[in-house]
Amino acid sequence: MSERYIGLMSGTSMDGIDAVLVTLDGETLRVEAALCHPWPEATARELHALCTPGENEIDRMGVADNRVAQEFAAATLALLAKAGLEPKDIRAIGSHGQTVRHRPQLGFTLQIGNAALLAVLTGIDVIADFRTLDMALGGQGAPLVPAFHQALFAKPGALRVVLNLGGIANISVLPGNATGVYGFDTGPANTLLDGWYRRHHSHGGDYDAGGQWAASGQLVPALLEKLLAHPYFAAPAPKSTGREMFTLDWLDGELAGCSYAPVDVQRTLQALSCHSIARQLPAVDEAKKPAELFVCGGGAHNAPMLAELATLLPRWRLASTAELGLAPDWVEGAAFAWLAQRFVTRQPGNLPAVTGASRPAVLGALYPA
Repeated sequence: MSERYIGLMSGTSMDGIDAVLVTLDGETLRVEAALCHPWPEATARELHALCTPGENEIDRMGVADNRVAQEFAAATLALLAKAGLEPKDIRAIGSHGQTVRHRPQLGFTLQIGNAALLAVLTGIDVIADFRTLDMALGGQGAPLVPAFHQALFAKPGALRVVLNLGGIANISVLPGNATGVYGFDTGPANTLLDGWYRRHHSHGGDYDAGGQWAASGQLVPALLEKLLAHPYFAAPAPKSTGREMFTLDWLDGELAGCSYAPVDVQRTLQALSCHSIARQLPAVDEAKKPAELFVCGGGAHNAPMLAELATLLPRWRLASTAELGLAPDWVEGAAFAWLAQRFVTRQPGNLPAVTGASRPAVLGALYPA
């Protein structure tokens, strides 16, 4: 039976709310409409601030919880208008919410975006809180997208990896069979790049568009190796991380006593993202055809970053997920629409081999309209 779902996603980069309307018929997915709804500047600033412990954060989080729901609702209604549809045409919304704290080592994760308010404002049932049951079962609660990548992108007999270049990079390794899928967060993709750029460009946008500032700098090999010594990169999977670990405060500590040009630090942060990803990809059999690496997320538009990855990965063929039928900007939004359908049809949404949970589980909680 064919039904429509909406997926809402705002990631660690906080560069906007991805709203994706899909039609799902069994495992067949088709995107009908999609858009990116910008965060109001004041809301984005407060969300960034909430990612770090601070004064009066419970009251501030409560207010932000409702603001996030209001912006998610605005994104949903704009998407419906774009598609010429009404709330009654949608089976459910899958809302990721906005992560403000991810502490798997302490057994908790926190995504805000008042799902009850979102349901009331849109008139559509909402499925939210996808991560906490996985964590209750001993898992990391992340990443959740590998199950979706396996369903849509796996090819029997072929090694494929889906690389999401968001604020944090994560990979889904699809070895071409149903039992060997795994994935994890590799570390920072854009979060440090964005933060460092904003620090040095107070009136020049929120991120290094197209990676052009980084491309104008010089790599600092000694700094790169120092940053790559972070223990997270060598830690075994399952593992997940967030902007709480790879912060500008951490970077400042690594830069203490150094006098590198800011643009050279930016170039080296790009290399950190690329080298940490390349070092954690599975080995490729030299006797076989090149493996395939399909890229999605905002970093898919960063040509210098992709070129550096290609240089580091000569045995891999790099391409966009658009080649597989899903534009790179809409993969994660579509994934949460798919997870909402999994909840409605009572099918597991996690892969224990990915998250470390003790068993597969139906993820999410229902908030009726």
